[in-house]
Amino acid sequence: MKSLCAAVLMGGLLLSELIAAEIRAFSGATLIPIDGPEISDGVLLIEDGRVRAAGARDAVRIPRGAELIELESGSVIMPGIVDTHSHVGEVSGGDRSAPIQPEARALDSLNVRSSGIKRALAGGITSVNVMPGSGHLISGQTIYLKLREGDQIMDLVYRFEDGTPAGGLKMANGTNSIGEPPFPGTRAKSAALVRAAYIKAREYAQKIEKAEDEDSRPARDLAMEALGEVLAGKRVVHFHSHRHDDLLTAIRLRDEFDFRMVLHHTSEAWRVADQIAAAEVPVSLIMIDSPGGKLEALRLKAKSAPALETAGARVAFHTDDWITDSRYFLRMAAMGVRAGMSREAALEAMTQAGADMLDLGERVGSLTPGKDADFVILSGDPFSVYTRVLETWVEGEKRFDLDEPDDRLVAEGGFNALTDDDGAGHIHGQGPHQGRTGQGAGR
Repeated sequence: MKSLCAAVLMGGLLLSELIAAEIRAFSGATLIPIDGPEISDGVLLIEDGRVRAAGARDAVRIPRGAELIELESGSVIMPGIVDTHSHVGEVSGGDRSAPIQPEARALDSLNVRSSGIKRALAGGITSVNVMPGSGHLISGQTIYLKLREGDQIMDLVYRFEDGTPAGGLKMANGTNSIGEPPFPGTRAKSAALVRAAYIKAREYAQKIEKAEDEDSRPARDLAMEALGEVLAGKRVVHFHSHRHDDLLTAIRLRDEFDFRMVLHHTSEAWRVADQIAAAEVPVSLIMIDSPGGKLEALRLKAKSAPALETAGARVAFHTDDWITDSRYFLRMAAMGVRAGMSREAALEAMTQAGADMLDLGERVGSLTPGKDADFVILSGDPFSVYTRVLETWVEGEKRFDLDEPDDRLVAEGGFNALTDDDGAGHIHGQGPHQGRTGQGAGR
């Protein structure tokens, strides 16, 4: 009798632990795990905000007491999308007082209640690198965000190992950063100013290292501190560059000062794909179907995606939101495939490749057990124009649901979308609540 009571008690404890663990099992969908082949009838098991298992239905044991969520036939689960370059959140960086302002932080200007956050979730984006603008040679520090629930910026930030908010450094060259004094007037002067700034930062770091006590340390310089983090490898440079010669100038600067770098936009990457690959510099591409707006983007071609893949370069995609609306990020990779990129590389470019470029690859980018439970449920193949983002989950919590009228209004637009009286980016008013197969009015 005692052993029976003990067994009942033990069973009750195990059940309590199971319930506390919040285990959910999503089954019936095709899984695109990224770290392995696609699985046609898969099960995704999540527990306490992390992936517990991902595999074929007959290979994953669903624990007793887990919440079972059977998905519709034809649906797809893939990792949350990583956007390596966005401007959501009404973000700003340096002002027009100087062309080099590494001390400015996107962290201090981002509005987490902005409509852009919800639009990103509606597009399946779960992690994002929010950048200052590109009108400076160095416009400030970027911020890496996890689009979890939160009313303050610190609720959303990723963090470095030392606990400080994680991000890179935004740099640019080409015509964006050329202007009237104090801005440079030529490409040559642009490179010279950047070179001088990094030399100064290197000397500043050396003085700190040689200082014997606090009194002998140089006066604190926020700009030099930020550049010092780049030189030390803590911060990645995210370099806005379009023309083939500008891309190679960025690589020369990287080589001279030995910093880590991701090239962004790269309109003419197809012209220097072999050089980029040989330099082992990763690329964050933007793919748009109507190039224009500036002369240096005139030769933006979708063939950059397959050219870089063939050359052996690592490729990710980004929205540059609003250039591409975050809700339509999936079509970016689809355009890459249409131009000749492999399906596998295009899927990785939206997920693991971008995560690695932001130093987040150990946490997100695939459905690998132990990683954060960031994933997207799609109505069909990610590269079909008919596919909709049905749900977006971040750390095991649903953050977007197309079946919710307010969320559908964000996804499709319409009267009173993303407007309210307190500026919080919430929605008052209802849009038409169509079924899962309803077609939206997207742009």
